[in-house]
Amino acid sequence: RVLVLAVGCAALRAASVCFASGSWAAAGRLGRGFRAVSSGLVGCRSQSASVKVSTEAKGDEGTTAFRRIFVGEGGKTISPWHDLPLDTDVPNEKWMVTEITKMTKPKMEIATKEEGNPIAQDIKKGKLRDYHGPIFWNYGCFPQTWEDPSVEHPELKVFGDNDPLDVVEIGSRAQAQGEVSRVKVLGALAMIDDGELDWKIIAIDCKDPLAGELQSVADVEAKMPGVVSGIREWFRWYKTPDGKPLNGFGFKGETLDATAALGVVAETHEAWVRLRTAGADSKGLWTGVA
Repeated sequence: RVLVLAVGCAALRAASVCFASGSWAAAGRLGRGFRAVSSGLVGCRSQSASVKVSTEAKGDEGTTAFRRIFVGEGGKTISPWHDLPLDTDVPNEKWMVTEITKMTKPKMEIATKEEGNPIAQDIKKGKLRDYHGPIFWNYGCFPQTWEDPSVEHPELKVFGDNDPLDVVEIGSRAQAQGEVSRVKVLGALAMIDDGELDWKIIAIDCKDPLAGELQSVADVEAKMPGVVSGIREWFRWYKTPDGKPLNGFGFKGETLDATAALGVVAETHEAWVRLRTAGADSKGLWTGVA
């Protein structure tokens, strides 16, 4: 699988993402006038750059040794969290990294504390973690975002969960683990999990047949009835088989609109910039910044 990125600071080059025969072609711009590389946060010196990226599976899936790494030009490992772009040339469209393919159960995630941030299966109490039932949507995160555990939400009075911003992609196609896709932001749910704020951005792959008809949560309710409530209730209940309580939701469980969701994306991107700033407390996370 090969991911090709064209990134720039002043010039916006990206237009589409393509996944065919196991290959991607992607292009985008990096936010806030920075070019992110695994060795650090570097100011832009050119308006655009192209980077070839591939994913490689190391170890056997279903074992603690499994890792899916992202490799750039020259064989250098790059981070899907810090080195891939967030923004596209359209304000409400972002780049998403898929961690969990729809209709699967292994709890895969970007390993935020490991060098290079590969995708690995989560471990709890020494055991590989699986959902008790499949998740019905593609699930992943936005690069260059972070829910800051030191910042309290002014209304909800809870702190961030110390992870990249989660994305639930509601399209019809099962995306591959590690796939990078261009998605349209539609809304957000403010999930509160064990006292932490864990936003769920609702989005759809821009190449999905329904993407052109969906601009808002209301459109999702009209064109895909039951999906929004299904996401809410799946995340409300999914930990209860382990004896844990129901997860809660801020704003009385209401789904925030696309404008508010984009505000969450912007805030978490600003938090990521702080995380990557020299001298900032990394909270034990691997940031690629010396």
